[in-house]
Amino acid sequence: MSRQYLLELGLEEIPAHLVTPSMNQLAERVDNFLSENRLSYESMDSFSTPRRLAIRVNGLAEKQDDISEKSKGPAKKIALDNDGNWSKAAMGFAKGQGVSPDALFFEELKGVEYVYANRHEVGKLAEDILPNIAEVVSAMTFPVSMHWANYNFKFIRPVHWIVSLLDDKDIPVTVFDVASGNQSRGHRFLGQDTVIKNAASYEQALKEQFVLVDPSQRKSLIIQQIGTIEKENGWVIPLDGELLEEVNNIVEYPTAFVGNFDEKYLVIPSEVLITSMKEHQRYFEVLDKENNLQNHFVSVRNGNADYIDNVARGNEKVLRARLEDAEFFYNEDLKLSIETCVEKLKNVTFHVKIGSIYEKMQRVAAISRYIGEQVGLKQEELDDLARASAIYKFDLMTNMVNEFPELQGIIGEKYALIHGEKPTVAQAIREHYLPNSSDSELPVSDIGSVLAISDKLDSLLTFFAVGLVPKGSNDPYALRRQAYGIIRILDNKRWAFPIEAVEADIYQLINDNTELYGIKLTNNSEDISKFIKSRVKQWLLSKKIRHDIIDSIINSDQDDVTVMFDAANMLKEKAEQPQFKAAIEALTRVLNLASKNPETDFIVNESLFDNDAEQKLHDAIEKIREDQEILTLKQRFDRLQELTPLIEAYFEDTMVMTDDEAVKKNRLNQLSQLAKLTTSIAKLEELVTK
Repeated sequence: MSRQYLLELGLEEIPAHLVTPSMNQLAERVDNFLSENRLSYESMDSFSTPRRLAIRVNGLAEKQDDISEKSKGPAKKIALDNDGNWSKAAMGFAKGQGVSPDALFFEELKGVEYVYANRHEVGKLAEDILPNIAEVVSAMTFPVSMHWANYNFKFIRPVHWIVSLLDDKDIPVTVFDVASGNQSRGHRFLGQDTVIKNAASYEQALKEQFVLVDPSQRKSLIIQQIGTIEKENGWVIPLDGELLEEVNNIVEYPTAFVGNFDEKYLVIPSEVLITSMKEHQRYFEVLDKENNLQNHFVSVRNGNADYIDNVARGNEKVLRARLEDAEFFYNEDLKLSIETCVEKLKNVTFHVKIGSIYEKMQRVAAISRYIGEQVGLKQEELDDLARASAIYKFDLMTNMVNEFPELQGIIGEKYALIHGEKPTVAQAIREHYLPNSSDSELPVSDIGSVLAISDKLDSLLTFFAVGLVPKGSNDPYALRRQAYGIIRILDNKRWAFPIEAVEADIYQLINDNTELYGIKLTNNSEDISKFIKSRVKQWLLSKKIRHDIIDSIINSDQDDVTVMFDAANMLKEKAEQPQFKAAIEALTRVLNLASKNPETDFIVNESLFDNDAEQKLHDAIEKIREDQEILTLKQRFDRLQELTPLIEAYFEDTMVMTDDEAVKKNRLNQLSQLAKLTTSIAKLEELVTK
C-alpha cells in the first residue's frame, strides 16, 4: 500500500530571491534521503511561500525494500588460517555483512575459491525511517543564514513550526528544538492557525486560511489578475520574468491592483520611472498600445481585495516621494554640460593603482581609434567613435546615475541626445556597457561594439599591468566577465582579432604617451593571451563543441579569436564525416614524427627522394603552400584531408628514421612542412578519433 508524506517548515519571512532555491534544495535533499534509505515513491510535490517550505511525497512505499544479495569476500587462502579456522579477514568480512561466521561459504570463481555470504535484510517501515528526515533539514545550506534567540542553530530564518504527517499520522520530527505536529499557520493577517488533517488536504486547508502554498498557482493567479486589468483598460503591462518571480515569492495570497502618479513625472526619462517602480517598489509599469509609458502602475498585495483603495493610495504616496527625488535630480542634471561632467572625471579614481576615469577615457579613445581602423570603420564612423570615446563616461557625474547606478549608459544616451549629440554617438555611450552578463544583449552598432571592446580591453590590460589578476574564484574587478564580453562581441561581429598582435600595438600606443594615459603598460601578452583563450574555451563549451576540439584549437598557434570560432565550428562539422578519422590519424602520424625534427628551416632537397610516394606528397604540399593565402579555413582543411591516401602511401614506402642522416633530415623536413600547414587550424594531434 502506498502512502503520502507531508513535511512543512514554518519560518519567518525568507528573502524573495532565496524562496525558490530553498524549496528546490529541500526537495532534492528529501529525494536523496529516500533513495539512500531504499524508500521508493511515485512523485513529489514542492510548495513554498515567504513563510514556509514544504514537500509532499506521493505513492511512498509502506516500508524499505528488502535486501537479498550475495557478497564476495577474500580468497580462501586468506579467509582461513594455518589451522583451517576463520582468519581475522574472514571474521571482519562476516561482521561487515551482518552475518555470523557460520553463515560463510566458499564458491569457485575463475579457478579460485572465495568466501561468500548471503545477506538478507528485511526493510523497516517508512514511519520508523521518516523521523530521521530531521537530519535533512538541519543539513541545508544557504548563501545567508542566521542565529536566533539563545540558540547556536543556524538556518536561513528562524523555524517556528513543523508539520510532519504520514497520511493522517503524526511522524515525530524535531529540528532546532521545534517539535512537529499537525498544526500549521495561515496568512499572517487574514488567517489563523489550522490543523492539517492529512497530507492530501494540505493545500485546501491553507487556502481556507488565505495561503496558496503552490507557487505556480500563485503565479498563474497574478498573471490572470494583471491580464484582466490589462484587458479592462486597454493597456500593455509587460511581465518581467524576474520581477514576477520576486513578487510571487513575497506574497501568500496575491491580489493585483492599480495605482497612479502625476502625469508631470512623464517628462523624466521612462527608464528612470520604470527603474523607480520596478527595482525599488516591485511595481509593473503600464504602457499604451504604442508602448508609451503611462502614469499608472500595477502592484500585488499580500492579501485579499478588502480596503484595496487604501492600499493603492499608500503605494502611490511612497512612489510619489521617489519620483519627487527623481524629478529634482533630472532638473539639476539638465543644468550640467557634458564638458563639465567630463572635466570632473579627472578627480574620480578608476583605481588607485591605475589612475582616474578621465585617463581611462583617454586610453580608450586611442584604443578604439586603433581597433576601429583595424575592423574597417568608415571615416564618418571613426569621427563618431572619437566623439563617443571622448565623453562616454560623463553620466557618472550626474545625480541620476548616482541615485540609480544601474542606469549607467542609459542615462548617458538620454542626456547626450538632449545636449544635441548625434544618435550614433548617444547609442554608443549606452552600448559600451554591453554585454553586462554572460547572456545579456550585445551592442548592435559597430561604433558601440568597438567602444565596448576597447573599454573592456583597457580594463584587462591595466589591471594585469599592476598585478591585479583574477586568482581562483576571486575576480573583484569582473575581468573574466569583461573578457567574455569581448569574446561574445567578436563572435557576433566576425571581426579579426589576433590577440598578441593587438596587444603589442596597444602597448606601444599607450606607452608612447604615459603622461596623457596615466600608466605604463607592462608586457603581459602571454598571460593575457592565455586569459582570453580561457574565455574562448568557455564560449565554445557553451556551443556544445567537443572538449578535444576545443583543446586542439586553444593549444594551437592560432591566436585570432574569430578564426578560433571558425575552426571549432568547422572541426565539429568535419568530425561527423566518415573520412575524418583516417585523415586525422594520418596527419597525427606526420605531426608526431615532425615533433622529433630539431631543424627550424625545413628545407627539402628533392634529389634525395628515392620513391614516387615522396615526390607525390612533396608536390601536393607545395601546391597547398602556394595557395595557402587564398584558401579559406575550410578549404585548407579539405586540401589537407585530401592528402590522406598520399600520406598512407608515403609511410608504406618510406622509412623516415633511416640510418642515412641526410635522408632522414630531408624526410623530417618534408613532414615538418606539412605539419606547419596544420598549426594555423588546430593542434590536430589532440583530436580524438573513434
